[in-house]
Amino acid sequence: MDMMVRGFPSTMMDEQLNVINMMKYAAKFFSRKEIASRRLDGTMFRYNYAEAFKRVSKLANALEGLGVKVGDRIGVLSWNTHRFYELYFAIPGVGAVLVQMNLRLHPDELVYVAKHSGTKLIFVDESLLPLVIPLLDAVKVKVVVMSDGKPPQTFFETYNYEDLLKEQDDKYDFPVIDERSAYSACYTSGTTGKPKGVYYSHRAIVLHSLAILSALRIDKSDTYLQLVPMFHAQGWGAFFAATIAGAKLVFPGRFTIDDLKPIVDLILSEKVTVTAGAPAIFIPMLNYLQKLEEKPNFNLRAFSGATEPPLAMMKGLKEFGIEIIHAYGATETTPLVCYNFIRPELEELSEDEKWEIKRKQGIPVFGVDVKLVDENGKELPWDGKTVGELCIRGPWVVGEYYKDPRTFESFIEDENGKWWRSGDAATIDEHGYIKIVDRFKDLIKSGGEWISSVDLENYIMAHPKVFEACVIGVPHPKWQERPLAIVVPKPEHKGKITKEEIKEHLAKRFAKWQIPDDVLFVEEIPKTSVGKFSKRTLREMYKDYYSK
Repeated sequence: MDMMVRGFPSTMMDEQLNVINMMKYAAKFFSRKEIASRRLDGTMFRYNYAEAFKRVSKLANALEGLGVKVGDRIGVLSWNTHRFYELYFAIPGVGAVLVQMNLRLHPDELVYVAKHSGTKLIFVDESLLPLVIPLLDAVKVKVVVMSDGKPPQTFFETYNYEDLLKEQDDKYDFPVIDERSAYSACYTSGTTGKPKGVYYSHRAIVLHSLAILSALRIDKSDTYLQLVPMFHAQGWGAFFAATIAGAKLVFPGRFTIDDLKPIVDLILSEKVTVTAGAPAIFIPMLNYLQKLEEKPNFNLRAFSGATEPPLAMMKGLKEFGIEIIHAYGATETTPLVCYNFIRPELEELSEDEKWEIKRKQGIPVFGVDVKLVDENGKELPWDGKTVGELCIRGPWVVGEYYKDPRTFESFIEDENGKWWRSGDAATIDEHGYIKIVDRFKDLIKSGGEWISSVDLENYIMAHPKVFEACVIGVPHPKWQERPLAIVVPKPEHKGKITKEEIKEHLAKRFAKWQIPDDVLFVEEIPKTSVGKFSKRTLREMYKDYYSK
């Protein structure tokens, strides 16, 4: 392992990178820039950075009044609102840790997160109060209700967020926090076993925010819409970058992917120029836009993270003025690892060749190192063909899981130090572009050969009659596993598409042995708490499908 060499001492100051300083900066230099937040009734709450900082200071005073001490863990159960935004600065500002509580977790998992983290106080959106009730028997917590009106009566004691703020001074002397202290915690969505705790440092999120700032090219002229749930890897952290840039911020409140009209209307009315989200939101958004008689035109660039975004989605959204920038990351990486752009020496390629590049995850951002390894930990070449496990290290990459023995199996070490094992099967080409082939656990082993479920899914979703598609490996008595395709047709094509059409479509690209043995048409595909296909659920549902 490399030993750090201490050179000649510098004459530079050693200022701590603290989360609250991002808000202080915006309040000082972009004081009048607007922040807009959509209420549950659809109306908008509007204020600016200067007013937001005053509320953050009041909130810090309120936290102190509630007995919050340095290092205390404070849970938040909320939609994407201005109040959640305020909590992201006030809680770490007083030296406490914001615990991002995923409202889509099973109640038992929420209880686990609260107990494992040692949460002492929970801020909860009024509409999510039922989620708090199972926690009350398991952990001793105070509850603060966030509401646009008078909170409802409850059988347990609560505090009112707005009432707490009214009583406080709008000035607070924020302490200087050691930048290596935790500012927030996020628990993985638990695809295997209990959720694992990742505790992000002040230093990590400030450096990560600067990386996002560069990658998304956010500046003071932009309007950023926070679509990614703020309880998931701090909503990918772009709202921090937008704060530093002095961009206008828009919080959508509660919404569902089943009805994206409010979101599309919000993008148009607030003149949104930057956002981020998974294909789980952009695929139905494209479907909605294509049905409109009057086609809107956007000036929007959007990060989208997935194993591989469907090319049809990227091209379709481009026609509406929406540029999809493919990126990759994980809860454990804060999350940005890489993003896609065309390297200067590749600008002369044809448009079709560029589109093929844009489908890849992209090139690592400065500060992050990546490598591919085989099952024995041996490093593999960057040739665009050799598949290995993607391993990652950097200043905003997890170094261990909080109080979790699974830390041991999740990291490897070499002469350069510790690397986090992503569990993703990937290739890296000679230009440095990462391509995620699949999750290792989702690769399909059939007759001794590997089949990528992702490649099949994306090609199926390129079919004009298909809305969504998921492919899983199902145990087979002869071939070990065989692919099974689960397909959601577009509404106008329900009952009008056949499995033969899907197989004929796949035959244009794939060998016969790679094509799923069967295709099932369903109303919807189960999703995980962060909007990804829940292949674990599907594998359990169809584990005996080829054995019957």
